[in-house]
Amino acid sequence: MNNIIKASCAFAIALILAPSCNPEKIAQERLNKTAAKEYLQPIRPFYEGRNPCWNGFSKKFIYAPAFDFEAVEGAVKYRYTVTPAVLQGEAVERNDDDGDAMANAKERESKAVEGPSWSFTSKVQTVALSPIWNDIPVGDVVLKVEGLDAKGNVLGLAGERAFFRDFPYEGPYTSNVRPYREAALMAMLYIHSMPQIQAWKDQVEPDLSYKHNTYANKIIGRTVTVEAKLGQYFPEYREDALKIARNAAQFLIDQSRPAGDSLAYFPPTYYGGLIASKKYEGQVMVMDPLMAARGFLDLYDATQDTLYYNQTIRILSTYQRLQREDGSFPIKCWHDTGVPTGTGCAMLHPLLNFIRRMENQYGVYDYTEMRDKAEKWMNEVAVETFDLTGQFEDVSTDVKPYQNLTNCTAAPYASYLLNSEHPTAKQIADARDLINMSEDQFVHWNSLPEKNGIRRLFGPCVFEQHHYQTPVDNSSCNVANAYLDLWEVTGDELAFAKAKALVDVLTIAQSDGSGQVPTTLDYRSPEKDKKRTFWLNCCAASIEMFLRMAEIQGEE
Repeated sequence: MNNIIKASCAFAIALILAPSCNPEKIAQERLNKTAAKEYLQPIRPFYEGRNPCWNGFSKKFIYAPAFDFEAVEGAVKYRYTVTPAVLQGEAVERNDDDGDAMANAKERESKAVEGPSWSFTSKVQTVALSPIWNDIPVGDVVLKVEGLDAKGNVLGLAGERAFFRDFPYEGPYTSNVRPYREAALMAMLYIHSMPQIQAWKDQVEPDLSYKHNTYANKIIGRTVTVEAKLGQYFPEYREDALKIARNAAQFLIDQSRPAGDSLAYFPPTYYGGLIASKKYEGQVMVMDPLMAARGFLDLYDATQDTLYYNQTIRILSTYQRLQREDGSFPIKCWHDTGVPTGTGCAMLHPLLNFIRRMENQYGVYDYTEMRDKAEKWMNEVAVETFDLTGQFEDVSTDVKPYQNLTNCTAAPYASYLLNSEHPTAKQIADARDLINMSEDQFVHWNSLPEKNGIRRLFGPCVFEQHHYQTPVDNSSCNVANAYLDLWEVTGDELAFAKAKALVDVLTIAQSDGSGQVPTTLDYRSPEKDKKRTFWLNCCAASIEMFLRMAEIQGEE
């Protein structure tokens, strides 16, 4: 063989082998294989006896599910068969201004169609679909579990379930299109430049032309936080930003209940009678005043004005009085009387994270007893039952167990557990369960194109809750934060890769022209796009997420 031929052969071999020798590709393939293996493990299956079956209202799965089907009399084994499905009828998509249109959604009926199927047998009717899970392609499917006699004859149906077998994590995904710090600064300036935010410079009332100002604690509290911190990054805007923050904070103080009331010093959840305030004005979400309190603390940090610190302490004193003996709190109360509006219990991660901030940042340990009782209730009730229910000011909180699961409870509480001073093995295991459930139920690593060839979801993305089947930037931040916390505690490289994929898409979705990070990450027709709402608090979460990633990546 002459030298030219040898050289040509060597070059051809190099081209063939180059991709497999690429370290980044090898690392990514390893992560994908790890993810595929993890997806075979069911998440907190009820048959372990720790919690009831939590997935009765679930519409899709990434991890192999297990269902609580009935035994068939006389059956010696069960045949599990999964087939593709045709879904008939459409669930009504929740309108931006509708509190809970999903409650009126049509039932989705399903039927199996001819084609491939995936099957295995088991001695019981309640095992997970692990034996066939990674063989089932993405799409709508129907599971049928039949009881068989010793000869393999069908004795009866143990259960049937239609669901969507969702995309697994399978990188690589598109990386961030701008430095994270730059993305944060752009979004910060977008909020600061909004006319309705600038209006705070000259008034102590919200400009309700931005209708989400109707959610006083959530939106105005976050306005205080963003403006109080903006001066750190933009000294030239510091004076205006602090004026905006002070006036917004003063509005919340002015609207708070007076000393001596049951809910003394609690600002309102609803104000101005817009959107959901039309229905719920006069009520307060019990965890909501912590959003205002966070703004007060951030403004105190920026100004050292003790007015805001003292207001925070007063709010925490009300929480101490309000806490029940078992550590729980009501979800909602009437603002003027403090009487609960229902029997449900609040998810307590906002309070627990706030108390931790008081301890870690200010050395205040006056709330240890309240923290311990609240933590005990969360661990023994919410985590043990695995009912991490959604509690949003614009959605009914009167739901059945597991009916409205959400990453907005599960992922932040996972972060709380992982950020303990010395996380125990149980805390890490519980955090993993909560993170896995958040991924399983709400993360979409990809989406199928619709008939027109367009993928409706801008992903990877994260849906907010069962009752709002829409990807929201704040939800991406919730889950990404939890993944990063898991990575920092355990060194889990897959957790970091998942977090980065979720954050990076937010830089892609961010407007190059304005810096706005859109709240919903879905493709819409021009007419529907006009109705796309912008939640300032969600954009603020993206800002904090960008800054965290910038710090991790060592950006200047």
